[in-house]
Amino acid sequence: MTTQVLETPEVDLVYDVHGPPPTAGGRPPLFMVGQPMDAGGFGALASHFPDRTVVTYDPRGLGRSIRKDGRVDQVPETQAGDLHALIEALGAGPVEMFASSGGAVTALALVTAHPECVTTLVAHEPPLIAVLPDARAAERARAGVRDAYEDAGSGAGMAAFIVMTSWQGEFTDAYFAQPAPDPAAFGMPTEDDRSRDDPLLSDRSWAISDYRPDVDALTAAPVRIVIAVGEESGDTFTARTSVAMAELLGQRPAVFPSHHGGFVGGESGYAGQPEAFARRLREVLGDAG
Repeated sequence: MTTQVLETPEVDLVYDVHGPPPTAGGRPPLFMVGQPMDAGGFGALASHFPDRTVVTYDPRGLGRSIRKDGRVDQVPETQAGDLHALIEALGAGPVEMFASSGGAVTALALVTAHPECVTTLVAHEPPLIAVLPDARAAERARAGVRDAYEDAGSGAGMAAFIVMTSWQGEFTDAYFAQPAPDPAAFGMPTEDDRSRDDPLLSDRSWAISDYRPDVDALTAAPVRIVIAVGEESGDTFTARTSVAMAELLGQRPAVFPSHHGGFVGGESGYAGQPEAFARRLREVLGDAG
């Protein structure tokens, strides 16, 4: 693996190139994109593609990618511009892309703005509130996570986030009638850590979950788009957004092993099944390995 930096006026983007360099006539580079996950979350998955050029990166303002624009918000169109710049810098496009969670939203924005950059996109569980029938309730549930975080810090915020993202089905009155979750029940600290800038728990990333995909542009793009969902995700928030997004594109979601973080290794504390996940990704990409 080699680590490189793409310096722009707004951000120094740090990215890692795994495996062999791109070769003429070979498979295109495979980008792995997350949000707010940085490159570190894809180590296990990338290790199962030793024959491919795999590119991972830290989105602006996250991990090693230092912002110089004075902003703290995370906007899909801006992140898509960064991805476009990275693909151009690599000089080996168009690329294949696996993108998960907020990274999947960024990737959909990339395909909308720069469809020439991608051949196949596997968008895994994009958290798109706008595609849900209970969008207003989902926004209220999201605000509850932010409020818990602002009131009592990371432990309370993460406990609220876990409750929200593990809820099965639409956000009904029964969801909002629940008492505030106890962080200790999830192994979280109960004391306020005074943190208020977490991109997952604050409202800094709301532009991602608020993103409204341009279905017409995505349908017209010469890109194979596969919406993916975890087999263990059931009827959770991101499973429902995946099914709804797939329906808008006239398809059914491709089922992948494990859960929302199914590609992550045991080092994360939220281990999925990265080996099985990689096999499924190869299958979807048409890559015999």
